[in-house]
Amino acid sequence: MKAIIQNEFGSTDVLQYTDIEKPTITKENEVLIKVAYTSVNYADIKQRKGNKSKGTFPMILGLDISGTIEEVGANSTFKVGDRVIAFPKNGTYAEYVIADEQLVFKIPENLSLKVAATIPTVSILSYMLLHEIGQIKPTDTIVIHSAAGGVGSALIQLSKLAGVQKIIATVGNMDKANYVKQLGADRVCTYDNFTNVVLEETNQLGANIIFDSVAGNVTTDSLKCLADYGTLVQFGNSGGTAGIIKTSDVHSSCRNIKGFSLGTTRKKQPWRLHPAAKQVIELFASNKLTLPIAKIFPLSEAAQAHKLMESRDYQGKILINVGEN
Repeated sequence: MKAIIQNEFGSTDVLQYTDIEKPTITKENEVLIKVAYTSVNYADIKQRKGNKSKGTFPMILGLDISGTIEEVGANSTFKVGDRVIAFPKNGTYAEYVIADEQLVFKIPENLSLKVAATIPTVSILSYMLLHEIGQIKPTDTIVIHSAAGGVGSALIQLSKLAGVQKIIATVGNMDKANYVKQLGADRVCTYDNFTNVVLEETNQLGANIIFDSVAGNVTTDSLKCLADYGTLVQFGNSGGTAGIIKTSDVHSSCRNIKGFSLGTTRKKQPWRLHPAAKQVIELFASNKLTLPIAKIFPLSEAAQAHKLMESRDYQGKILINVGEN
């Protein structure tokens, strides 16, 4: 089968389009899936560069797919031909993948494999961040950092669906402001001035919940405009540096910091994804939630997909067409 592999960490030049052996089921609870689409996530960039883990070479990148069940194990709850989204083992930039059934979710017939490919990582993560970790309420004022990206786009829409009173979104540059407003943000600002904007919009009280995937100085500045009893939800460090949090930032103000990783949860508590997956699949199937597709690349051009993501000059989700004609 065709796949993208890498034998060392580095720039997009390390990504090789080549032939490798098709994987085979080795455990009873596994399924073989023919991949239609995989999405590109920022975690792929970090892993390619070696910023995320040590890695075992040859390595295949990728977190999630949409596709069709090709083969099942004994006593499987799936059948050949089922259309699914999944978080496979051992990467997704490949024509066939193996996945544990706990991380495979059926999709309805009215949901295309292309649209379904935008769901797994960003939408399931966003739903869990809002409802399980952040526990948002309609009366909240919330801040969503990196709002024009995949997770940000989903967070805004899901917050609107939940009736959140005020959504303040941050973007790298104001060229993305109209896009973010169309998704449902009430106010859009840049990282340079969001602290002042949040205090201005809340009569100096601060935001109730801030969703931070950037870290670094953005985390530090977020604590300057987080309300008493507020929650900072930290779920990434796309900025490349850690944010600094002091104990004095939280105890006297009764504020709290919650960390969350979908990757950790997939590995350690995969069953926790099921309620969120069910909800977001239904929302996509009923067109109540959509994620714009920035661009679709063929598998052979995975390097170009990475370059687009690293440029940050895009809105929504970047997909790779692996096997749909």
